[in-house]
Amino acid sequence: MKKCDTLEEARAEIDKLDEQIITLIAERNDYIKQIAHFKTSVDEVKAQDRIDAVISRAREQAISLGLSPNLINDLYIRMIDAMVESEVAEFKNAKTF
Repeated sequence: MKKCDTLEEARAEIDKLDEQIITLIAERNDYIKQIAHFKTSVDEVKAQDRIDAVISRAREQAISLGLSPNLINDLYIRMIDAMVESEVAEFKNAKTF
C-alpha cells in the first residue's frame, strides 16, 4: 500500500481502487451470465449451497485481512442477490432461443 502525504493523494488512491473494484464486479457479473448457460433450471441458478459457500469464504478472507466480516457479508449478499436476478434473466433469455 502506498504511503500518502496529503488528503488529496489518499483520496486519489481510493478513487483508483474504487475503479478497480467496480471493474472486478463487472467482470464477476459477466462470468455469472456465462454460468447461466450451463444450468438447467431456475432452481439450479439460485444455488443456495454455492451462495453460502461464497459468502463463508468471503467472510473468512475478511477476517484474515482485519475487515469486518459483517460488512463483507452484507456487501456479498447484496451483490449476489442482484447477480442471481441477472443470471435468472440470462437463463430465461437463453432458453427462449
